[in-house]
Amino acid sequence: MGYYLDISITVIEARQLIGLNMDPVVCVEIGDDKKYTSMKESTNCPYYNEVIHSKNLLRSGTLVGTFKMDVGTVYSQPEHQFYHKWSILSDPDDVTAGCKGYVKCDIAVVGKGDNIKTPHKANETDEDDLEGNLLLPEGIAAERQWARFYVKIYRAEGLPKMNTNLMANVKKAFIGEHRDLVDPYVQVQFAGQKGKTSVQRSSYEPIWNEQVVFTELFPPLCKRLKVQIRDSDKVNDVAIGTHFVDLRKISNDGDKGFLPTLGPAWVNMYGSTRQYTLIDEHQDLNEGLGEGVSFRARLLLSIAVEILDTTSPELISSTEVQVENVSNISEVRRPDYRHRKIDEFFLFGSFLEATMIDRKIGDKAISFEITIGNYGNQIDGVSKPSLAKKKKKDGENEEEQSELIQNSSEDEADEDGDLVSVSSTPPMKPVITDRNYFHLPYFEKKPCVYIKSWWQDQRRRLYNSNMMDKIADKMSAYIYEYRLNTQDISIVQSVKELKQVIFGERTLNKLLITYQSTLSIYLVQPQHSIPDVFVWMRSNNKRIAYARIPSKDILYSIVDEEMGKDCGKVKAVFLKLPGKKGFGPAGWTVQAKLELYLWLGLNKQRKDFLTGLPNGFEEIKSAQMGHGLQSVPPVSLVYNMKQVFQLRAHMYQARSLFAADNSGLSDPFARVFFSTHSQVTEVLSETLCPTWDQLLVFDDVELFGEASELRDDPPIIVVELYDQDTVGKAEFIGRTFAKPTLKMCDEYYGPPRFPPQLEYYQIYRGNCTAGELLAAFELLQVTKKHTQENGYSERGPVLPVPLGIRPILSRYRIEVLFWGLRDLKRINLAQVDRPRVDIECAGRGVQSVLIQNYKKNPNFSTLVKWFEVDLPENELLHPPLNIRVVDCRAFGRYILVGSHAVSSLRRFIYSTPDKTSNNWATAGTNTQVNYNMFFIVIYCITFHEEPINCGMFDKKKKKKKKKGVEEEDETDERTLDWWSKYFASIETLKEVCLFYSCILYLHLRMFLSLPSQVYNKELESEYGNFEDWLHTFNLYRGKAGDDDEHALDDDRIVGRFKGSLCMYKLPVSEEITREAGFDPNMGMFQSIPHNDPINVLVRVYVVRATDLHPADINGKADPYVAIKLGKSEVKDKENYISKQLNPVFGKSFDIEATFPMESMLTVSVYDWDLVGTDDLIGETKIDLENRFYSKYRATCGISSNYSVHGYNVWRDPMKPSQILAKLCKDGKIDGPHYGPGGKVKVKQTEEHLALTVLTHWEEIPRMGCKLIPEHVETRPLLNPDKPGIEQGRIEMWVDMFPMDMPAPGPAIDTAPRKPKRYELRVIIWNTDEVILEDDDYFTGEKSSDIFVRGWLKGQQEDKQDTDVHYHSLTGEGNFNWRFVFPFDYLMAEEKIVISKKESMFSWDETEYKIPPRLTLQVWDADHFSADDFLGAIELDLNRFPRGAKTAKQCSLDMIRNEHELPTISIFKQKRVKGWWPFVARDENDDMELTGKVEAELHLVTAEEAEKCPVGLGRNEPDPLEKPNRPDTTFLWFLSPLKAIRYLVCNRYKWLIIKMVLALLLLIMLGLFLYSMPGYLVKKLLGA
Repeated sequence: MGYYLDISITVIEARQLIGLNMDPVVCVEIGDDKKYTSMKESTNCPYYNEVIHSKNLLRSGTLVGTFKMDVGTVYSQPEHQFYHKWSILSDPDDVTAGCKGYVKCDIAVVGKGDNIKTPHKANETDEDDLEGNLLLPEGIAAERQWARFYVKIYRAEGLPKMNTNLMANVKKAFIGEHRDLVDPYVQVQFAGQKGKTSVQRSSYEPIWNEQVVFTELFPPLCKRLKVQIRDSDKVNDVAIGTHFVDLRKISNDGDKGFLPTLGPAWVNMYGSTRQYTLIDEHQDLNEGLGEGVSFRARLLLSIAVEILDTTSPELISSTEVQVENVSNISEVRRPDYRHRKIDEFFLFGSFLEATMIDRKIGDKAISFEITIGNYGNQIDGVSKPSLAKKKKKDGENEEEQSELIQNSSEDEADEDGDLVSVSSTPPMKPVITDRNYFHLPYFEKKPCVYIKSWWQDQRRRLYNSNMMDKIADKMSAYIYEYRLNTQDISIVQSVKELKQVIFGERTLNKLLITYQSTLSIYLVQPQHSIPDVFVWMRSNNKRIAYARIPSKDILYSIVDEEMGKDCGKVKAVFLKLPGKKGFGPAGWTVQAKLELYLWLGLNKQRKDFLTGLPNGFEEIKSAQMGHGLQSVPPVSLVYNMKQVFQLRAHMYQARSLFAADNSGLSDPFARVFFSTHSQVTEVLSETLCPTWDQLLVFDDVELFGEASELRDDPPIIVVELYDQDTVGKAEFIGRTFAKPTLKMCDEYYGPPRFPPQLEYYQIYRGNCTAGELLAAFELLQVTKKHTQENGYSERGPVLPVPLGIRPILSRYRIEVLFWGLRDLKRINLAQVDRPRVDIECAGRGVQSVLIQNYKKNPNFSTLVKWFEVDLPENELLHPPLNIRVVDCRAFGRYILVGSHAVSSLRRFIYSTPDKTSNNWATAGTNTQVNYNMFFIVIYCITFHEEPINCGMFDKKKKKKKKKGVEEEDETDERTLDWWSKYFASIETLKEVCLFYSCILYLHLRMFLSLPSQVYNKELESEYGNFEDWLHTFNLYRGKAGDDDEHALDDDRIVGRFKGSLCMYKLPVSEEITREAGFDPNMGMFQSIPHNDPINVLVRVYVVRATDLHPADINGKADPYVAIKLGKSEVKDKENYISKQLNPVFGKSFDIEATFPMESMLTVSVYDWDLVGTDDLIGETKIDLENRFYSKYRATCGISSNYSVHGYNVWRDPMKPSQILAKLCKDGKIDGPHYGPGGKVKVKQTEEHLALTVLTHWEEIPRMGCKLIPEHVETRPLLNPDKPGIEQGRIEMWVDMFPMDMPAPGPAIDTAPRKPKRYELRVIIWNTDEVILEDDDYFTGEKSSDIFVRGWLKGQQEDKQDTDVHYHSLTGEGNFNWRFVFPFDYLMAEEKIVISKKESMFSWDETEYKIPPRLTLQVWDADHFSADDFLGAIELDLNRFPRGAKTAKQCSLDMIRNEHELPTISIFKQKRVKGWWPFVARDENDDMELTGKVEAELHLVTAEEAEKCPVGLGRNEPDPLEKPNRPDTTFLWFLSPLKAIRYLVCNRYKWLIIKMVLALLLLIMLGLFLYSMPGYLVKKLLGA
């Protein structure tokens, strides 16, 4: 059925996006749902760090690249997630293009009951390695190639009716012909894309001959391909059947592997039953959700993959789905291709027994139907051979068809040509077995069915699958046997040999498991040709329940390895309800249990179909068959050889049963079913661990078969457990199956097989476990004589389990430590006031004293009580121990509060201490312990006889010769704070490396000493829940949950019982009781503190929270911390942190509490809301009482060094020497005594020596244990509304100080570090080789109007521009322009801190932490259009390449080989000057050099900036000189005369002179020609 998942995606950042001056947005699409991140302006490396949230439908833009992965791939990863991985973007419209960029993200897929844990954050330098940290499953290459996936659809057969007969008659009346009631087409889905074939109108056997082509990267991250036949309808298309192709099963990635290849092959589709209804309740099955309950159709298809050559000029670069026509398969088949060879198959089945038929079905006659494909289906199936043979195959002519028929049936064609298949048993009325079940009275006469069908003979595929099945079974058995042998070896071998053996065993075991998991992928045959067999139970013409049997399991072969595991064998088959009916409580009931014999093979092998049946049967054939009786299968079988048995079911006990009553208990009884018999045990009231100790005897059980067959495979016994209710029907608890040990009458009843041993059988309730049953079953053959003398003829109502089977008992004493009760909830609206605890085990028990007033003091006044009980010597057979809490109310009433069952007592068995360990250390034995790089500690320890001696050598520290260095050391110590130690602890000493040189690093380690321990988990998981002597037992009440996947019991917890158990055999050794100070009243619980109320000061430090779940619609949260302890609650609401998912709190809270009344600490993180109540993001609960009393000393962590002042001051009010003295006193050790041990040049010598012993306390024998160091623990935040899913993690620690001790000092200052104010001054001196974009208006020459723009990432609104260098003809620009960027910076995190309002409607500012990156861009200025972007460079201020000294040395390699070149940090270097390249992408997405810039970066602190201010651009103060630009750099329309002078006169001076002279000559010539005629006339006339 459908599985609901919660998908969480966090987009962190993107890098190397291809494009110019882009405003990137990340869109995540799952199915039809789309969500977006916010938009980042003008950057190719956007930083988001936000959970996708926006559903803005108005977004538009250009697609940069995509990345596809199916949800199943994420879910199959460890922890169901990818964390901080880089996804590679590719262009779906151009497969020839390369990588389009990288997006770093977290993806987690959470199913019901899953527990998602956030991994520990790796080093940021590791995460920045893009190629080594890709978002790809293990084993997938980083560079994937484009490939075409060809899915060829040829034709389909056996489609069901998709319309009513009434509509068919209407169509026939109008159209005049009878048409098929389906209009099919095929839809293929892969990697988020869909492709459809054409629609074939009115055809049960449609022919398409089309192919759907997908283009996707190979290997694909989408593992499954979905093929679906759909019925086209004007209103709504409906799925007919769905088939999924797992690409892993049709490919091999090994050295001799192959690309995904399938077929051409028939794939069978299953879904709902074939009768058409307007509303199909099982339509989900046709969509592929759940197990199909009927054959729907078969589809002939093939799949092939072709790797593309992206360099080919003929390649179509788009990835759109294409649908093309292909040739008919008959035209392209090879001569040896066996697709068209059709053989006649024969399926035979015999129903030997039908029991456990659910009485809800009613007492109408019941029959069983068997179908294979459409053969045998009585709705619209094909049962007659004549019909089957008339079915036309595509492209077949009549000659081919007749030839096929002759070839398939051979000489048997005439013999059984008129044989009609019998696919259902005769109806029979059921008989009552008991109050829940019927059975059918078959007795000696067993009905049979047989079906003839025609399929392509592709048995070889199924044979191969059967062989792999058997290999996998043998491998599983071998692994199990191997583990048993390993256990035997571990007992026998010595420790040294054992290490070698275990190493070899583990290696081989791991290898076998790897092979087994690999083999499991290929067990399912993807090219299955023969459909599965369905067995249906029918009653009153309705299909009630079914079973689906894979055809390969019953396929016959003459080779044993190839034969199906159930072929020719009697198999127990349980029928279940179809579809959604089979889930939940309705599906837990067995609908019917069949003993079924099945055989499937070729018709020509039919003579062997009865070979697997037990001896002693006769065939009864149909009287209607007049001829050829020898070859006709029987309609029923009659057994003459029946044998009588007696079944003895030894029902001893059950444990950890399902709680079926509201009290949290059950009234269980067991019902045992065997064949047609049923018996029940007695009902035991109010227990989850019943001990029936009852023998159930089944007499006169008739079985059929030989002794050897029955012994190898005895019939199954079904045991069902129920809860008896006073009113109504008994409620189902669970079910288990068992097989009896069989003894024939001629066999001896004795070892090794008899009497049978008690075994544990797992009880199941649906898919959940519901307890275990301890029982034994034996099946004894009896004769009439034995029946009369069996000894049970005159038996009482209840027989106990016989002594030979009952376990051997020994006398044990169980001591119970009653400490107290906690958090008891109301019962029947009344508070619990006077509770008592009852302990019971194997019928014996003890009661605690009554707590007189639970509110005032929930602890018991008497701590230890004991009782004696007889228990089995075998620890595995120990019965559970039941803890019940009752409330004693007025008038002698007792009300059950809650209960707990301790299923295993093994961990409470007392073992005597090893006496040899007392002499572990003798006088004069020295043990060296390396304290740290400066200390060597030597101490000697002996017990009882000798005191503890401690000594210490000198610090091995070289003196510094220069005074300056020593002064710097002192300064270092003053600048350090608690955060220095914290970051040192998590191995990120970045601030240290930034501020100090490598020489000073060693001295800094001296100041930091050993850093405090940072646990990446709860402290409880590291120290066994602090249950070293005080255990916590949850008390349950109410019915358990009926979740099919995980039964969540948290809602049923009504309180907690605190105490412990100690169990040991009697008599106890006298040596223990003789020890000094032994208190007989306390038993084995010596040296336990008093449980009187105690006042404690609890100091809670909350450091920070990480990966919080978003609580606001903007994908962020406004978190603050709330602390609750008892009735005290502190909410730090005023100091909420706006819009943060990784807030740093740095808070400490002091709360006074009284143990035990106030011992549960709750640390919550809330989301602050302006309007309405604040929302709980998550909370964590800590049991402080167990920590307080633990021997690990969790009250205050032991620091690694002893300081009386500074950030590392000793926090505990008790000094190390006092703590050591107390530990020695509690452990009855003489001491401590301090010896000289050497010269020590430090003060408080004893404290340092004592601290050294405390840090190695676990090395002390018998009494030693690891004391909790100074630490920070990481706890998951959980929300009760979202159980099992982490809502984030919180880093914190808790100190506890008893109020009767000296008061502790003030809390350590853990306030968050404030970011330091810096000012980055960037001087743009010159540019060179900038590409020329413009054409000159006058001359046509290339030029550019250059200016440079710069900003710090996250401060795009504060971007600054230089002035414009006009008409640069060579790409050279001169600026002498200063940018000034003030910013706040956190050294430890290497992040810039920006506080700004997200929008004008925001209530307060949001704090962002982003990497410090300087962006410089070069532009071409345009006056009447948008400026042209030319190129850019982005410098990470922590790691960027050193600038080139000259422009010639500046090249593109500075960007391409950035990781290989040495890098510098502006925070170390302070001032850097050099040349850096500007780059951009060309049309082919290749990086090209678009210019060079000479810049100077100068970093100053805010204080330095205030002392030495500078102006922007070339302004005061400290102005820069004006650049010496060429005369041509001006704006032409502001100075036209100057433009004429520089652009025209200077360049074309001589040309203009020549043109003027030529013009003058032309004018003179013209005037001469003009005046010449007049002048000549005048001369001639003499005027």
